[in-house]
Amino acid sequence: MSEIPETASGVVWQSSPPGSIYDYIRVASFSIGPDGLVDQWSRRAVELFGVTAEEARGKDPVDAFMPADLRERGHHRVREILDGKEWTGLVPFRIPGENRPHGIAEIYVMPSETQTGERAALCIVVDVRALRRIETDLAASQAIFGQSPFGFLLFGTDLTVKRANRRFATVFGGSADDHRGRTVHDYLARPEADRMTAALRKVLETGESVADLQIVGAAPGSSDRRHWSVNLYRVHSGSGRPIGVAGLGIDVTRRQSAAREAASARRNLALLNEAGARIGNSLDLEATARELLDVAVPGFCDLAAVDLYQGLLTGDEAPPGRWGSSHDVGYGSGSAELRRVAVASAVSHTPVRVGKPRPSEDDEPTRSAGHAAGAGSAGHAGSAGHAAPGGSAGHPGTAAHSGSAMSTGSVTATGELCCDESPIEVGSVHRYAFNSACAGALRTGRVRTVPGADGSLVQSTLVVPMVAHDTVVGLVQFSRAKGSEPFGERDRALAVELAARAAVCIDNARLYRREHERALILQRSLLPPGDPEAAGLDIACRYLPGTVGSEVGGDWFDVIELPGHRTALVIGDVMGRGLRAAVAMGELRTAVRTLAQLDLEPAEVLSHLDEIARGLGAPSGAQQSARAHKARGPELSEVYLATCVYAVYDPVTRRCTFANAGHLPPVLVEPGGEALLLDVPPGMPLGVGGEPFEEVQVDLPEGALLALYTDGLVESRDHPLDEGLSAFRSALTDPGRPLEDVCDHVLTTLDTRHGEDDIALLMARIQGLPSEAVGDWRLPREPRSVGRARELARAQLTAWELEPLVDTVELLVSELVTNALRYGEGEIRVRLLRDRTLVCEVWDAGLVQPRRRRAKDTDEGGRGLQLVGLLSAAWGSRRTPRGKTVWFELELPDGDGAAEPTVDQLLSMF
Repeated sequence: MSEIPETASGVVWQSSPPGSIYDYIRVASFSIGPDGLVDQWSRRAVELFGVTAEEARGKDPVDAFMPADLRERGHHRVREILDGKEWTGLVPFRIPGENRPHGIAEIYVMPSETQTGERAALCIVVDVRALRRIETDLAASQAIFGQSPFGFLLFGTDLTVKRANRRFATVFGGSADDHRGRTVHDYLARPEADRMTAALRKVLETGESVADLQIVGAAPGSSDRRHWSVNLYRVHSGSGRPIGVAGLGIDVTRRQSAAREAASARRNLALLNEAGARIGNSLDLEATARELLDVAVPGFCDLAAVDLYQGLLTGDEAPPGRWGSSHDVGYGSGSAELRRVAVASAVSHTPVRVGKPRPSEDDEPTRSAGHAAGAGSAGHAGSAGHAAPGGSAGHPGTAAHSGSAMSTGSVTATGELCCDESPIEVGSVHRYAFNSACAGALRTGRVRTVPGADGSLVQSTLVVPMVAHDTVVGLVQFSRAKGSEPFGERDRALAVELAARAAVCIDNARLYRREHERALILQRSLLPPGDPEAAGLDIACRYLPGTVGSEVGGDWFDVIELPGHRTALVIGDVMGRGLRAAVAMGELRTAVRTLAQLDLEPAEVLSHLDEIARGLGAPSGAQQSARAHKARGPELSEVYLATCVYAVYDPVTRRCTFANAGHLPPVLVEPGGEALLLDVPPGMPLGVGGEPFEEVQVDLPEGALLALYTDGLVESRDHPLDEGLSAFRSALTDPGRPLEDVCDHVLTTLDTRHGEDDIALLMARIQGLPSEAVGDWRLPREPRSVGRARELARAQLTAWELEPLVDTVELLVSELVTNALRYGEGEIRVRLLRDRTLVCEVWDAGLVQPRRRRAKDTDEGGRGLQLVGLLSAAWGSRRTPRGKTVWFELELPDGDGAAEPTVDQLLSMF
């Protein structure tokens, strides 16, 4: 019986509830009569000894239950008891019918009397084995509960503490008894306490254990966040009734810190791996800055911005600053002009304003890439620690903002960061104040941590200079919003590494752009300026440099005026890319112009170009280059190969002479006809040598369209050459349109994949010189032909209404015809050509070229060519298949005519 409640009617006896001590120990009773035999046998005795009352009554307990060797002593004790003596002791007992002892019973014998006054005894028996089990269980319980190195609590059914061990009291203060009656709300903050209470109630109601419940809190008097792993299970009484919940708590703060460290290291490695894959994929400075922010936000921070030196973006040769000899930084004031090239944010759509920053907390030298995985701060382990409530899915601990979105390029148009005294728009040029943290970082080349201003959204900012090859190229700011984990040492090292990687890519892009621009300048300077003009031709051209890759190509074209209103059309392609190819192209173009002025045949021009190309790889010329190929092998000397088409067009005969050095064939579109590939034998490319070049003459009808082009127009990785040529010919189906429109139509129609290679396109529409613009006469080889030539020239100039040129032309024609009679051979031919200028040609069969010389004072002749040189705009001679041609050129009267020769110039001939 456990309690005796008071009622109005008096005392009421109640049965013991489940969980009584008697559920745990086995207590039995029986009585011995005056004769020493059992006269009463309780039910508990039946359970303890396994003998029914009928079997036990009337038996001698000593003979029935004690081993034979103890019976004599047992009978002695029974006699003493019946004499009125109490006795307590341990007695081995056995089950009747068995000889071996069954157990040990602790017996308490109390003398009693019968109704007749005779002496008897009442025996209380306890199974010692049950007592020993209870003692062992209590000792084990005490060892586990009291001596455990872990915090141990026993909660009652009302979820209050019934018992706490010493370890728990050591952490939370006081003695173990001081914690009785407390609840979890006395130890934890409300959110964690409510979570713990819910878990206790669930375990108590369902009996399901809870393992590794993570609880965060702080010990009394400490602000350090601690992490506990709590295991809960329900506790039952001996009868199986739930009596509470036991809780075992293990401090796993170090484990959590190690996990954060490991997570931070993994995150940093993942970010570095992502940075290696995503930063520097283009050779554009602004694109590289945006790639850096794409990696950093939101994986590393909530808000970031990149500023690059304005001089870097405009292509200045000298960088803003370099490391000094003592490894100090010499960046001047740190207030040079910068341009905001990229901003990214993972915060809400409202503008981010940090306000004016407080002074930076520290100055720390930038770390090399080897420190990127250094130990983080033990307090916060970088940003990979436990996420603050409401953290976003970006970098661990990122503050969450409703409706937040990732944006690159602006934070609602502008974003105000650490050193920004006012919002700076993307693309704007600005300077940092001399005393600002950003200017200090640029001056010293050291990363700085700047706390956010009061009332701002930003918690702190890392100001990191972007250093590449000992040169600062710009600045990047990484900011975390309030509610995020603060920046740690590992984060600082990671920020420096990210900035350094981006800086190297930006510097590489700067160097590439500088070389690329130089090559383009060189390449474009070698192309014909403006729209080329030629007699008897309407010309249009296009040149598109390649943009894919890091180098320019060696495509070129040219339009060269030749004597007799003829025109040389040239197009070529140096194999390879880069500045070397552009330089080789320039040398070949210069050589073509020089050879063209010699008025050589197209095949001869290509032969000379082939020799020049073979000599480009050796400083001593083509012959030494050839010997070097034989002696050392081709791998030890550079080889320059190029393809080229050289064509000479005569507007009088409308005949064009072609020679090809491994280039694509020209395309001809006759009026009303289809585009055709001209059958010009493709010789070997320039630089190969050993093979002669062939010439082909083609008569071009009036209005025909001639197209020269490079392979970038008709060939790409996705389209074979045959398909490109077919598409090119199809695009020339309407050649009657203006030539500029035809060029644009070709480029827009063809799938040129522009960017993979340079594209050069040269088109010419055949117009020819009309017959009325040509005067052509043949004269016999006799002295009177000089006068006849003057008469014919005077008449033709009068018909052309060029009377101002009559006297000059008569004089110069007389000189040239006289020379042909005196020094030439065969029939004499005189031809006048009128186009943009007036050209006079005198032909004869002699092979000796005229040579201008200075006559002596006593000479009566020898001044004719001096007169030609003084009075004409240009003059010269060229070989022909049947002799030579001497010519001179005069400006038309309505043009900018050449100045009249001075008296001194005329007297200098004598």
